[in-house]
Amino acid sequence: MNVAEIKPLDVANGLGVRVSLFVSGCRNRCKGCFNECAWDFSYGTPFDSATEERLITLLASPHVAGLSVLGGDPFEEENQAVLAPFLEKVKSIYPQKNIWCWTGYIYETDLKNPLGKKHTTFTDRMLSCIDILVDGPYIEAERDLTLDFRGSRNQRILNLREISA
Repeated sequence: MNVAEIKPLDVANGLGVRVSLFVSGCRNRCKGCFNECAWDFSYGTPFDSATEERLITLLASPHVAGLSVLGGDPFEEENQAVLAPFLEKVKSIYPQKNIWCWTGYIYETDLKNPLGKKHTTFTDRMLSCIDILVDGPYIEAERDLTLDFRGSRNQRILNLREISA
């Protein structure tokens, strides 16, 4: 997996001050996407142990509320294989911090469903670590700049802690 960008102090992608990890690779290729350069799986730099350690260190700050994972798309199969163990590590070290994640795929049909097109052996592990999931493709015709934390009206903010409770 490659990293498109790391934002050490981000207030646009989730509640509070956050560390944001933008991964590379997206097959949705939504028209009007704000991060088109991250569609390419080879864009950016490899997610290696130094990258992981940097993120863990950035999250240690008491003013950081949590981690946001965007893309590209974190739920592409290649990204899930790397993100699942990383998110588990973040949750074990920082159980008080929350994890937000954005995907162009639909929670019920593509991710949670064992027959879903993006369900892998890593999907449930990722979902168990994510507190807030913003799902659905960006649809340019439904663009709405008044929405919090999403770009089009079809996208949803799902509290996975409430759904799985």
